[in-house]
Amino acid sequence: MKIGYELKHMETALKLAKYALDHGETPVACIFVHEPTNSVVAFGMNDTNKSRSGTSHAEFMGIAQILELQKKDEFPEHAIRFEDITLYVTVEPCIMCASAVQQIGIKKVIFGCGNDRFGGNGSVLSIQQDSYVVLPGILRKEAVLMLRNFYVMENDHAPEPRTKTNRKLDLQEFPPIPWKNYISEIDFKDTFGETAYREKYNSLEDLISDEKDIKWDLLEGRYDDILEILDSQITQKFTYKKQCIVKKA
Repeated sequence: MKIGYELKHMETALKLAKYALDHGETPVACIFVHEPTNSVVAFGMNDTNKSRSGTSHAEFMGIAQILELQKKDEFPEHAIRFEDITLYVTVEPCIMCASAVQQIGIKKVIFGCGNDRFGGNGSVLSIQQDSYVVLPGILRKEAVLMLRNFYVMENDHAPEPRTKTNRKLDLQEFPPIPWKNYISEIDFKDTFGETAYREKYNSLEDLISDEKDIKWDLLEGRYDDILEILDSQITQKFTYKKQCIVKKA
């Protein structure tokens, strides 16, 4: 595979999702990465349980964070453009969030697992079409298992899964991934290589098929310091950015 730092960023998003899970939320999280500097500029987690609001999705929380920083002049609008940002999210954005991403001008979305019921980037609708690029399946099994953990746990606010007849964590069976719904053959080859294309694209298999290659630490670890770490990274980045702008002025 030709991907590299994408795995690192998705790991960060999954750590946020695990934090959400450990604190009673649906384990869906995202980070916004500034491509020219390869640095995180915002992040979000689902807040639907705490807020009791159906619109408090991870993507909206991250966008709100960016807008709030702009208001405080900590994130000068001219310093970072949305078209230079890639969104990493553990689960395919819903139709509402996919539309929001399109409207603000983000040009690339990378996600873990599909959203069969509400997905806006290929599973149900393809909101993006020619407006931004979608790259699915990055650490997909980890994202799927994170959601299964959520449904297994006793959670009064959890949405009803399709069936609760067998609420045990299934470590063996994963749904096929219909690559063509999300990414063209050419883009798949360019991203993952010819070998991966021949072996995975039409067989609907994960990029990593072996269970032993699942990053279990992302599912079993606790990341109670992840918010502090990301806040610190963002603060340092924009303190430096503002200093550079002042010097140029």
